Formats: sequence, C-alpha cells, structure tokens
Amino acid sequence: MGFIVLIPARYASTRFPGKPLSDIAGKPMVVRVAERAKASGAARVVVATDDEQIRAAVAEHDIDVLMTRGDHSTGTDRLAEAAAQLALDDSSIVVNVQGDEPLLEPALMREVADRLAAHTDASIATACHPIDDPAEAFNPNVVKVVLDRDGYALYFSRATIPWARDAFAADHLHVPPGLPLYRHYGLYAYRAGFLRRYPELPPAEVEKFEALEQLRALWHGYRIIVGITRSAPTPGVDTPQDLERVRALYAQAKV
Repeated sequence: MGFIVLIPARYASTRFPGKPLSDIAGKPMVVRVAERAKASGAARVVVATDDEQIRAAVAEHDIDVLMTRGDHSTGTDRLAEAAAQLALDDSSIVVNVQGDEPLLEPALMREVADRLAAHTDASIATACHPIDDPAEAFNPNVVKVVLDRDGYALYFSRATIPWARDAFAADHLHVPPGLPLYRHYGLYAYRAGFLRRYPELPPAEVEKFEALEQLRALWHGYRIIVGITRSAPTPGVDTPQDLERVRALYAQAKV
C-alpha cells in the first residue's frame, strides 16, 4: 500500500532558530530529510512549513512544499491542515517525519507505514525500543510506552513504567532482565481520516500533565499500534552540537 511522507518544518525555535535551513554538506537540513524520505519508497514527499524562507529553499531542490498557518498549537494540527490541503481520502496513510532528523533510516519510515496498513483497527502506528540503561529508565525526557499483548499502546509516560517494584527497591542502578520497559520513538504513521478529526478532539487532562499529545488519541479511544525495534534509531538535531556531529558523518560519507 502506498503512503505519503509529510515533513513539518518551522523556522521559529526557542533553542535553535532557523534549524531546518542549517547547511549539511551543501544542502539545507530539511532537504536532506526529504531526500531520505524519498528513499523510503513513499508515493509522495511533501514539506509543510509556515515560513517563506523554508518554502523557497525546499522548492529550489524540486521537493513538494506547501504553506500552513503559523498558529498551530501542535505538530499534529499542522499535519492535519497539510492533509486537508492535499485532499487525501480517509484511508490514506501519512508518515510524519520531523524536519530535524537527517539520519532517520528510510526503512523505518516504510516500516511504520506498513504496520499501520496491516492493522486496520489502528489509527496510528509508531515505534519503540527496549531500555536497558538506567539513565534512560529514570530520565523524564525519555518517553516510555506500555504495550498490550498484541502490541497496541496502553499508555505513554515520562515516568518509569512499568515500575519494577521489588527489583527497583533492592537495586535502582540496574534495569532488571525481562522488564518490558520501552522507549517511545516519535515517528508516526496516521490515517488521514484520523488527522481530519484530530483538531476537533478536546485535549485530555493526562495529555496536559504529561505534555504528550499522543495521549489525546488514546483518551478518545483511538488505537495506536507500536513496533519494537531492536536498537535505538539515530537521534535528531536538537542543538548546534548535534548539527556538527551530523555534518561530520555526512563529510565522512557514513550516511
């Protein structure tokens, strides 16, 4: 089944203004992301932005781009507007790839799209990987997900869940073997019909406290199917230091 990749890209950023236009081996970062998305086999790759500079830079490299409003409160709301502009039918699968992930594996993009296609009762597909590092296990910036027996998400949290009561009471420096502790990786595939309905869904109280918008979908009864990868996907670019690391990898042709 075909799928579309949408890449939201904003110029404004508190920590790293203009990040999508950062140069990586002669091309803007958002263009590098789009090139990797094209390698996934997507039927179409489109950048969605609210900034004219980004629109012009992307168009210059013959990549589809559309303008969205600048007042969206979440990235999912921006995707919803983009999907509406593209007039996608409800069954279309949209993979959301962030514009600051120039190392993301194309195969993983296809994997989440295929997973959603295979689970017709799900509205969203995403990914996770096992946590065995205590620093990750107890870090509130690392989002965890608990799965049911069939791989559907039960809950997402910044807390350490599930909590190994006896093991952690005896030793909080190690993650006990066999604990189904997973780090959520923020790559999503959506059905366009869900994106169309999402802006009308009231935020959930748990979403507000956890600061995790995917909880809104669970709160309103939408199912999220989650694939377990064996290793952590490559991290995105959050800081100038991250950007230098990525530039070095491109310079060494290791991507």
